[in-house]
Amino acid sequence: MRFGRNFIFTTCSLPSHAIQRSICCFRCSGRSGSVINLRWKEVEQRHSSLRGFFMCKVQQHDAISEEKEENISQATLIWRAIKLPIYSVALVPLTVGSAAAYLQTGLFSARRYFMLLASSIFIITWLNLSNDVYDFDTGADKDKKESVVNIVGSRTGTFIAAYLFLALGFLGLTYTSVEASNLRAILLLASSITCGYIYQCPPFRLSYQGLGEPLCFAAFGPFTTTAFYLLQSSTSELPITYTTLSASALVGFTTSLILFCSHFHQVEGDKAVGKFSPLVRLGTQAGSRIVKVAVATLYSGMLLLGFTQTLPFTCIILCALTIPVGKLVVSYVEKNHKDKAQIFMAKYYCVRFHVLFGVALTAGLVAAKMIARYPVPKPIF
Repeated sequence: MRFGRNFIFTTCSLPSHAIQRSICCFRCSGRSGSVINLRWKEVEQRHSSLRGFFMCKVQQHDAISEEKEENISQATLIWRAIKLPIYSVALVPLTVGSAAAYLQTGLFSARRYFMLLASSIFIITWLNLSNDVYDFDTGADKDKKESVVNIVGSRTGTFIAAYLFLALGFLGLTYTSVEASNLRAILLLASSITCGYIYQCPPFRLSYQGLGEPLCFAAFGPFTTTAFYLLQSSTSELPITYTTLSASALVGFTTSLILFCSHFHQVEGDKAVGKFSPLVRLGTQAGSRIVKVAVATLYSGMLLLGFTQTLPFTCIILCALTIPVGKLVVSYVEKNHKDKAQIFMAKYYCVRFHVLFGVALTAGLVAAKMIARYPVPKPIF
């Protein structure tokens, strides 16, 4: 590259391990033909400027990502606020519980199923809306554009709507329990709703102490799934069996995984408002390892339940077909746990995993009754 009339700039670089000893010089094209070597200080300044250039590029990339996040359309924000995929946590416990009842009795009430589904959707809507209200109060959702409170601009309106949905949902669940003459079911469902309340509502807010996952496991697993199993009986009260409890535990486990992965992109915001989620306490690196261990534990536990004949072998075979989806969740979290923009999608990968695993578990229970002639599970109590 020519510099003015008399100087040609040349760069002679040694191998990369000796980059700091690069030789930069100006070769004079005049009569003297002398070579003027630059001082080492100038070399260091050049390397510093290059580092600054690349750092600038990285910062520019981050700024572009933030700008894209700022320019999210209103339709996208509304879609995120509705959280439609999350309503699978209402569908899966009901479907698995009904399948467990079918395995026990060979009967299925479609009318009762859809009545419970509608009531469950109302309850999940209450959870979502009230969560946005109370996170708005603490400042956790201050910069969360997809918060319902931020979208509608009314904390009071969101609060009232939340508890109207709770009342409608609980009314539907109570009606179905009374119709089925099943007191145990309504007690289990009331326990599940209580778990949801103390998870996020004042004065408890146990989610701020990192206890959300155990509460989620209990609420959607043993409490809700078992209650829906009991409510599928139209003649007599169904017994609690190890098969039912095992299936409900698997449902609770995959549901808790969704909640755990939803924390990855919120670590900074949670830490700022004193919300000590597991990932605030452990960090995202350790969190990604926990996801890997959790998925491995799920399949190991399922295999053990199959060998002990607690679950039908059809469940083990069909659930094993979801292993690639479980591996996809693990690899995605391992790859993106430090990328706030990308890791946002981790919870949706977990939703897919939760749904597919629930479908496989349901199909296995039904197939055991229809095809494999699995013996009726013995009651515990």
